[in-house]
Amino acid sequence: MTVSDKKLARMAEQIAANMNYGEDTDVVAGKVAQHINLFWDERMKSAFKVYASTQQENFSVELQAAVSKLE
Repeated sequence: MTVSDKKLARMAEQIAANMNYGEDTDVVAGKVAQHINLFWDERMKSAFKVYASTQQENFSVELQAAVSKLE
């Protein structure tokens, strides 16, 4: 099964929205990155990072900050 790049971005945005409790952007970004690093497999993370390198300006501020924290 392959997940499309757009679906990965949508999933990441949903994680960011669910982790945002009005905290500082960097705190939310850390939580999002931690979740993705723990629960996404390497293929998903790799595909998302490649997609984010060209589409990051379309992401929420929290997700933009999280991308740089991904392993």
